[in-house]
Order: sequence, then structure tokens, then C-alpha cells
Amino acid sequence: MRVALLSYRGHPHVGGQGVYVHYLSRALTELGHRVEVFSGPPYPDLVAGVGFSAVPSLDLYRPDDPFRRPALEEFRSGVDVLEYALMCSAAFPEPLTFSLRAHRALRQRLEAFDLVHDNQCLGYGLLALQRRCPVLATIHHPITIDRRHEIADAPTKKRSATLRRWYAFTRMQGRVARRLQRIVTVSESARSDVVREFKVAPERAVVVHNGVDPDLFRPLAEVAEIPGRIITLASSAAPMKGLPVLIEAVAKIATEREIELVVVGKGGDGDALRLAERFGIEDHVTLMGRVDDLRLVELFATSEIAVVPSLYEGFSLPAVEAMACRVPLVATRGGALPEVVGADGDTALLVAPGDADELALALRRLLDDAALRRRTGEAGRTRVLQRFTWRAAAQAMVEQYLEILEQEPRERARSC
Repeated sequence: MRVALLSYRGHPHVGGQGVYVHYLSRALTELGHRVEVFSGPPYPDLVAGVGFSAVPSLDLYRPDDPFRRPALEEFRSGVDVLEYALMCSAAFPEPLTFSLRAHRALRQRLEAFDLVHDNQCLGYGLLALQRRCPVLATIHHPITIDRRHEIADAPTKKRSATLRRWYAFTRMQGRVARRLQRIVTVSESARSDVVREFKVAPERAVVVHNGVDPDLFRPLAEVAEIPGRIITLASSAAPMKGLPVLIEAVAKIATEREIELVVVGKGGDGDALRLAERFGIEDHVTLMGRVDDLRLVELFATSEIAVVPSLYEGFSLPAVEAMACRVPLVATRGGALPEVVGADGDTALLVAPGDADELALALRRLLDDAALRRRTGEAGRTRVLQRFTWRAAAQAMVEQYLEILEQEPRERARSC
């Protein structure tokens, strides 16, 4: 199988998109398929044997220079002008402009691939590709859900209007999703959301779970736990990730015992520190920022509990990574989390999204019961090994590839 895998952002440090591309492309290659990744900046971290084609952009959201003004000589096409104009109007252009550039990069090379697999770009350029080649797309969850949460949390009408403009690309994503041959989602919960939010025909939406590398994310017997240490991964500071609720819960516990919250990821920035200061627990919160996977595994090993406090998740890679490391998990019932982490009290403790009191109670329960922590952690790793590996994800994805290739001649015959 020859697969063109598209991702408008490819590096693992930008969040789940980059992790998905890295591990899925590796697993597909290990199964004997040929994968070439087409990505905009920041570019992906890929293993040997996976092909790569850069899809350059104006890179308007560099961490060290966000919303930058490009030099005149950087504008080389109408797509570049469109990208900058949309940014200046407060819209987010990358899904659209990446899809147009990907179409341009692939249109002379489509015979080299059996199909195109899009990773939640869902831009109009995919429809042009689909006229000549089978296309399917992974939707981790509909971004309309992020949009709704952020607008509801907006402090002013002006901020609400700005967010509505920023998320305008979600209308395009819905239109494109409805017209693609196959949509892959990562959980039954996400599938229901895609069908509801994007009006995708249910028979065209299927589930292929994400995975984890259990040889990398594993228990480290040689590393000692730090009593009272809790870890959470925050890929963004968005309200939907639930970090303020977790900090409030930790503040409730900090009045009675020693506790440390370690926040890993770009969401653990100044906002998290300001929240900790507001509750008077800045000495109990450690902001780690971005770390590589080896360091993350070490941090899991030093932690007594991992927490996923999100109001909503379409899957949650941090949850399965923690479980793979045999760290007892507390998670909310938001979105797909109960489906992914398993039954309450067995493989994880589940709490209501947004409820700091219930979250604090669950944390206290685990902190006070070493036997429960041990049972929960062991059951979590067993669940991951049985259900959530990247090899299993790649095998299931290949089945979807084969199905749409079998359908392709019939679809083209009907369109003639």
C-alpha cells in the first residue's frame, strides 16, 4: 500500500496531530506499507523509512514570533497572500491554505500513491484531490466543540466575536467531511460527535482507536515515586482542558497535606502559574513545559497519580500514556474518556467534568490507599496492552484503506 499522509502541522510538540503522524506512519511502515508524510511547519519527527515532503507555508504562528509580518519576498503565490490576509482578519487560515498547497504538491504525483489520508485538515483542497484519488480523513474530534467551550468561556463580547472569527474554518471542515469517502474517528464518542456536529452520514464514519508505544511508555522500576506528586499533561491552556479545575482541586488538598502538581506541556504556562498564585499554592505547582518522551516517562514514574481533568476529549493520548506507565489515573467523564480509560474504580477513577470538589475527593482516595493505586495502575496497563497499541491501530487503518480502494471503481462508475 502506498499512502500519502497529510498533516497541516506535523511536529509532536504541537500536540496530538504530530504524535498521531509519528506513530501511525511508523506502524504502517513496520507492516510493510510505504508512507510519505506531507506536512506544513513545524515539521514532523519521523522514523527512518518514512518518506517526507515539506509543504512550506508563511509559518505565521511560530512560538517565538506569533502573528508575524512576513517580508515581501516571502510571498510567492496567491495562497501565501490568502494565508496572510486571513490571519490579519483574525481567522485561522492553516487548514484551508495547507489543503490548497497539498493539492498543488500532490497533483502531479498521485499515480505514486494508492490513496490520500488526511489528518484533520479537512480543507477544500482535499475535494480536488478526491476527484482523482481515494481520500479518507481522520477526525480526532470536531473542533466545533472547542469553539463552543471557548466562546462560552469568553469574558467579553469582543473576545467572543474574535473567537467566532478564529473558528470560522470549522464550517469548511463540516462541508468537506460530508463529502469525503470515509471518515475515521478515534472513539465511539468522537464518532457520535462527528455525525452530529458535521452531519456526516453514519455509515461513512468508522472508529480506529489511537495507540501508544508500550515499549517506550512503561513502568520504570528503578525510579522512585515522590509522595504526593500528581502529574497532568496540558497540550493547551484552553478551558476545555480543565486545568483551572485541577488547580482548584489541588488547592483544596494542599490545606491538609503535602502535595505537588506537575504540569507538562505548553498549557502549563503563565496562566497556570497565575491560577496557582490566586489560590496561594504556587509553591505546590511545578511547570515543566514541553519535554521529550523519555523525560515524560520518567516524570510518570515519579508520580503517584496522573490526572486528565478535561471537560471533553475525543480520545486522550495522555490518559493511555499514563496507563501504559502503570500510573493510577483520575479522569473526568468528558467525551470519550470513560470509553478509553475503562470502568470507574477498576482501571481509573472517574469524576464529573468541571467539579473540583469531586476531583479532590478522588485524589484524596488514591493518595490515602496504596493498594488501590497499585491495583488501578496494573489494570490500566493491562487495558492498554489489550486495546491501544499503534500496531493494532495501523492494522485497523489498513482495513479501512482496502475498503475504500474496493469501493473506488464502483464510486467512479456511478459518477460517469
